[in-house]
Amino acid sequence: MKQPIRFLRVSYLGGPNIWTYRPVLESWIDIGELEDYPSHLLPGLYERLTAWLPGLVEHQCGVGERGGFLQRLQEGTWAGHILEHVVIELQNLAGLQTGFGQTRSTPVRAVYKMVFRARDERVARRALTLGHELLMAAINDSPFDVAAAVHELRELVDDHCLGPSTASIVDAATGRRIPHIRLNDGNLVQLGYGARQRRIWTAETDRTSAIAESIASDKDLSKRMLAACGVPVPEGQVVESPQAAWEAARDIGLPVVVKPTDANHGRGVSLELMRQEDVEAAFAVADAEGSGVMVERFVRGLEHRLLVVGGRVVAATRGDEAWVTGDGRSSVRQLIDSQINSDPRRGLNEEFPLNAIHLDEYPAMAVELQRQGHTIDSVPAAGQRVLIMRNGNLSVDCTDEVHPDVARVVALAARVIGLDIAGVDLVAQDISRPLADQGGAIVEVNAGPGLLMHLKPAVGQPRPVGRAIVDHLFVPGDSGRVPVVGVAGSRGTTGIARLVAWLASLSGPQVGLACKAGLFLGRRALQHGDFSKAGAARRLLMNRGVQTAVFENDPLTIVNEGLAYDRCQVGVVTDASGSPALAACHIREVEQLFKVMRTQVDVVLPDGAAVLNAADPVVAEMAPLCDGDVIFYAEDPELPVLVEHLAQYRRAVFLRQGDIVLSDGQQEHVVASLAQVSLGEGVAPEDKTAVLLASLAAAWALDISPALMAAGLRTFAREAPIAHAPVRREPAAQPSPESLAEKSL
Repeated sequence: MKQPIRFLRVSYLGGPNIWTYRPVLESWIDIGELEDYPSHLLPGLYERLTAWLPGLVEHQCGVGERGGFLQRLQEGTWAGHILEHVVIELQNLAGLQTGFGQTRSTPVRAVYKMVFRARDERVARRALTLGHELLMAAINDSPFDVAAAVHELRELVDDHCLGPSTASIVDAATGRRIPHIRLNDGNLVQLGYGARQRRIWTAETDRTSAIAESIASDKDLSKRMLAACGVPVPEGQVVESPQAAWEAARDIGLPVVVKPTDANHGRGVSLELMRQEDVEAAFAVADAEGSGVMVERFVRGLEHRLLVVGGRVVAATRGDEAWVTGDGRSSVRQLIDSQINSDPRRGLNEEFPLNAIHLDEYPAMAVELQRQGHTIDSVPAAGQRVLIMRNGNLSVDCTDEVHPDVARVVALAARVIGLDIAGVDLVAQDISRPLADQGGAIVEVNAGPGLLMHLKPAVGQPRPVGRAIVDHLFVPGDSGRVPVVGVAGSRGTTGIARLVAWLASLSGPQVGLACKAGLFLGRRALQHGDFSKAGAARRLLMNRGVQTAVFENDPLTIVNEGLAYDRCQVGVVTDASGSPALAACHIREVEQLFKVMRTQVDVVLPDGAAVLNAADPVVAEMAPLCDGDVIFYAEDPELPVLVEHLAQYRRAVFLRQGDIVLSDGQQEHVVASLAQVSLGEGVAPEDKTAVLLASLAAAWALDISPALMAAGLRTFAREAPIAHAPVRREPAAQPSPESLAEKSL
């Protein structure tokens, strides 16, 4: 019996980090005596793992081909590496597909750093715990319920991860390189940063009018508005009692529909009613679902749902009626389970394109059965067909069949109500013909429509409705980004961040600054404290007033949390110095420090620039890693790396005879004399030159003119926000880097 692996530390890295661009869960683990027992020395481990997790065969691992991990398992690999793959596979089985993971040794015997992709922190932490239990059971030949573990993770995914509709929009935004921030535990998501952001809440956007939503929820009002604009709708009346419902039905003409005045998704709707008892029973069902009841003319045909985004029909589905056929022995309830709910496409959550049918969720079904002379416990004769549901089964894609005239009328209906995204329900016998030719009509216009029917139709082609919504919110070429400047290092970074923010503000935009001196918006200090931590700094990107954002990034924050942003316009790296705090993270060697600081360079956008200290050889070596331009800075213009850079007509900032010079190898601009510039008390004298050179290089990367730079240097010490301004403080102390890193399972 082998002793269990111990967790020494578990950290969630929510932004780009030393491992990857994406969020990960990093664990420090002590495998103890298993250090002496690689997998090939553990009898039965291979057989038990492959039996419990057959999907491990798909893991390529470092071998680079299918079955690669199993090959490593047979040849001999250590427990930390095995745990990495077990956790990844458990997440895959739970529906969170991922393939990224790494396990690296540390200088301490049997202690490893193991990391894996974490789409949701809570799911990832539980997957780690369950993966640990599974692996130890496999090592010690103990029982383990894999199905129960996967079921638990799937429940967590359903509870905590974005729903499929919202996820489709976020995925489409990611495909266009538009960043996103989840704003709550539900489906409220910000797309883009700062002043360029847009917000979605499933299929609602920050362009969705509250007035339009209210109109859409009032079915009688919306029908009257649609009819006034020439949109075909069935005539109807709002009623207040079962008796009034029957009187209205006779006035309108049988058959009729009875439904709530403010319902959605077909709930409480009873169709093709001919008899008084059916109408009165339908009134009770509709009354229980909404705040009012209406009776309207029954339109013959099939139910359709058309999705309108930005005034254009982008997807359409058709509903199928749900029937059962009697066998002379089974009740209607039993027939529903055996003939309808047995369909593998039906289920209880959004994973399934069709819903399972249960009477308590569809009370209108009782009215439908009553209309046919049945109840849920009736036993139909052998061969007798019983209609169970007419609506609620929108599952057949028919987008390519929609007639242009139908699309025009549906788009008009959405405009009349005032919705930027609408689900328009219409009844027609043939969607490929104009509505007027067949007596078709629009019966509802819904705000916040479901997208799953278009993403996963039971029949037909899925439609990229998430992409349509993103394209509605962001015109082509718009990434939703504001300029972001990241300043990483251990020397003078607070001064650089403050000076860059000041220079950027002089060119017009409102600049947000998160640094060790506090949180600033324009010239206003919002809060004091260390805001170089990613979690605290990220709030800048949520502020609609921020047009440019500047962040100071402490190396320990990069290690423990990752960056606050996914990409940046300008990335400054001042040095690659070690520290006791980094050493405590087993980061001591030059190669390890390089990996930490290159994180800032890795995230520079292709149209951005890295600002690198040419006097630090480790930092200068990062230049080839940048996707964008590189601007070097150093005091000495004769540094070989600087000379070579300028010979290639690339930009650099340096000192010459006491003057600060900007040069691209062809032209030079003198910004100011070093002796005449004061940076105030916030910058140590020994850091003054480096702060100035790095800041002006970053300003140059932001296309700030030399004249404006000079003006900013003259006014910075006198007018820029200072660290000791009296401001509202945080209600509690900021957590230390160690406490941020040492989150328990």
